[in-house]
Amino acid sequence: MKYFKLPDLGEGLQEAEIVEWHVKPGETVKADQLLVSVETAKALVDIPAPYDGVVAKTFGKEGDLLHVGEPLLGYEGEDDAGTVVGRLEGGGSSQQDSFFVGAAPSTRAHLAPRATPAVRQLARQLGVELSGLVGSGPDGLVSRADVEAAAQQSRDRFGGEKLRGVRRSMAINMARSHAEVVPVTIYGDADLHRWGAARDPLVRLAKAIAAACAVEPILNAWFDGKLLSLKQHAKLDLGIAVDTPDGLFVPVLRDVGGRSAEDLKQGMSRLRADVQARSIPPQEMMGATITLSNFGSLFGRYANPVVVPPQVAIIGAGGIRDEPVAWDGQVAIHPILPLSLTFDHRVATGGEAARFLRALVEALEQPDL
Repeated sequence: MKYFKLPDLGEGLQEAEIVEWHVKPGETVKADQLLVSVETAKALVDIPAPYDGVVAKTFGKEGDLLHVGEPLLGYEGEDDAGTVVGRLEGGGSSQQDSFFVGAAPSTRAHLAPRATPAVRQLARQLGVELSGLVGSGPDGLVSRADVEAAAQQSRDRFGGEKLRGVRRSMAINMARSHAEVVPVTIYGDADLHRWGAARDPLVRLAKAIAAACAVEPILNAWFDGKLLSLKQHAKLDLGIAVDTPDGLFVPVLRDVGGRSAEDLKQGMSRLRADVQARSIPPQEMMGATITLSNFGSLFGRYANPVVVPPQVAIIGAGGIRDEPVAWDGQVAIHPILPLSLTFDHRVATGGEAARFLRALVEALEQPDL
């Protein structure tokens, strides 16, 4: 059998999804006859036959993802006689395409492993290299079991304990953020000298974030990167990061802008108590539109907080400390709250983020009500 491999599709494209086969095994085809239509990240491409022959086998079905150099079609002929290597030139029409026959051996041992798109995705998630696997399925097809077994072997070699529960979710969410979000962080300071002696910074932060959302509502939104769709929210449902021995919990304080300071204080206390007791309902940790990380209550001034999709922004609050500032032509000592704002630059501009942070600082610098 002579193998015709998925040709180089140009422009750095390395994979294509099979849209429709136009031939089937046993069929006689002529040179330049349409074999299959595939879709790349840029266009729909029709791939013609390189020469006359009888189709012995087609590789992959509609919806399967193939990589350049993987077998696409097998011609009847002498076993392992050679491999048909393709390169698409020009605009993709059969009149402009040219193909070349090479003498590379085409034994199954030299072919890239075959796998369905779902199995390839699983391999990426588990960090398994398909090139190192021998598929147990029909015609060497790599199965989910093959990938999971390889992942388990890798874990056994590494040792350690598998992450579970909250820490596993945190690892998955952080990896997702790193893969999807384009993060930018800006910093600012709020001068709190107008506050009274009794400070309650968490409630004030929540109310100030609501005020900033009114100024730049695009940061109080969800973004779907696959659909390139933005959903802005009329209310602020604030996720508040809570550190526990079991990992990070993010309960949600609902409708921050529509509640009184006392009501918010009671709501925060209740959420914290439920988290510490591990009795918080799952729905109370879902649906945050922006997150606040009050890491300064532990230690630190500035940070690069991580935006977790579909959210667009996260605010980090550092520790309040007394610092010298220029005030009315004099040097004075004021309590300063350092702030960090990370935003997804796919959605918000630098100007929008800067205006949001400025509004947040201005709201925090107001006297106690």
